[in-house]
Amino acid sequence: MFSQLIALIVFVALFAIGAMRGVHIGILMIAGAAGSGLFLADMTLDEVIGGFPLSIMVLLVGVTYLFAIAQSNGTIDRLIDTALTKVGRRAVLIPLVFFILTAGVSAMGSALAGLVMAPVGMQVARRYRVDFALVGLAIGFGLGAGGFAPTSLFGIVTYGTAHDAGIELSPLLLFTVAMLTYLVLLAAAYAMFGRSLTSGRHSSHEGDSRGEAAVGSAGAAHAHEDSARRASRGTASATAVAFGEGASDEAIFVESGTGEDDAAPLPPYTPIQILTVVCMAGLVASVIGIAAFGLDPDIGLLSFAFSAVLALADPKTAGTSVSRIDWSTVLLVGGIVTYVGVLETMGAVDLLGDAARAIGSPLVAAFVLCMIGGLVSAFASTTGILAALVPLALPLIADGGVPGWALIIALGLCASVVDVSPFSSTGATVVATAPTHAKERLTRILVKFGMSMVVIGPLLLVGGLVVPAMLFG
Repeated sequence: MFSQLIALIVFVALFAIGAMRGVHIGILMIAGAAGSGLFLADMTLDEVIGGFPLSIMVLLVGVTYLFAIAQSNGTIDRLIDTALTKVGRRAVLIPLVFFILTAGVSAMGSALAGLVMAPVGMQVARRYRVDFALVGLAIGFGLGAGGFAPTSLFGIVTYGTAHDAGIELSPLLLFTVAMLTYLVLLAAAYAMFGRSLTSGRHSSHEGDSRGEAAVGSAGAAHAHEDSARRASRGTASATAVAFGEGASDEAIFVESGTGEDDAAPLPPYTPIQILTVVCMAGLVASVIGIAAFGLDPDIGLLSFAFSAVLALADPKTAGTSVSRIDWSTVLLVGGIVTYVGVLETMGAVDLLGDAARAIGSPLVAAFVLCMIGGLVSAFASTTGILAALVPLALPLIADGGVPGWALIIALGLCASVVDVSPFSSTGATVVATAPTHAKERLTRILVKFGMSMVVIGPLLLVGGLVVPAMLFG
């Protein structure tokens, strides 16, 4: 028991040291796994390295490479422009559109969809005098919802880890529950910060007192509003954003272009952009089609296949896109899962399971696990927490007290819904890209909203998903 406790303490300490010192946690975890495996568990080096999740690595590399190509050849920017053009002057739709756009970019495997969309969202919110908090929350919720798609990071890590642990979890069910949860949160955000939009008292020319408070005295922007014909992403571009977990946001709020620029018709899609859209649609259709026949689609290999098509069509862009593969997340997840494999071999995970069982009620234990996951994730990497939480919940699931699929989904979402706070990269990106006069109020709102999710998330997910699954499963 002593060696298991030492290994667990080292595991937690590596998280803390990595966060405080700004060192990549994946690197620390691989080194820690080797040390703990060799000196505390008498494992061979091959046994330690054997715990590295190759299947998850193939998924992450394949998906992020395909959509790195789409990002590099400008397809993502074109899709954003096309969607914003459809909005016209209907300000009430802007938060919903940014939710959908961010979810779409995030579903393509981009961990930094928030960084892609926040500069765009803040510019459009200012122009249409929509509350910055509402647009910022919509972007954060969209990032979370899309992140649980079968083709994105949270989804891949969650169901990949659950699958490796022998828990039956449908990736489409995971995505559906995540989307519904975030839509509920978006509706709550509309009720809190968007009532002026839905009551008809708002217009792009004459904001109410709330809208004024949100945007301040941006008199110079009125000239743009008067001439604006459609929503525009202005100067923000997705092509300049690099993939990578934990990368800092250096985006700066930039005034939008002129009304004449906004009124200009969009250029047509280039042939390679059309082919990219076809490949992206083909990936989604392939996953759904294969799953409909009761088979298990290998999304990583499918992504490599469609990437190969794009690489043959445009070798230069495909070559430069290799550097945009999310190697950082691959290393992060690989390091944590490798260390957790050592913990499982030592019996340390069973030790945690015994502690959870000591609580008495599996429902209370599930609630505590979800709350701890949310609290830690608020200050650390959500992807890393997801990789660690799923194995640690296995003993509780093995006892049969709670349905495995429901607890895994609840854990994943509780770790994700807190990401709107400024302590996470998403929330920080939203604040960083807002105008200076709006930052203080926006920070205050996002801190309250994000930290409240540490408690509200478990109440919503355990009460609305785990309990019904126990009663009717």
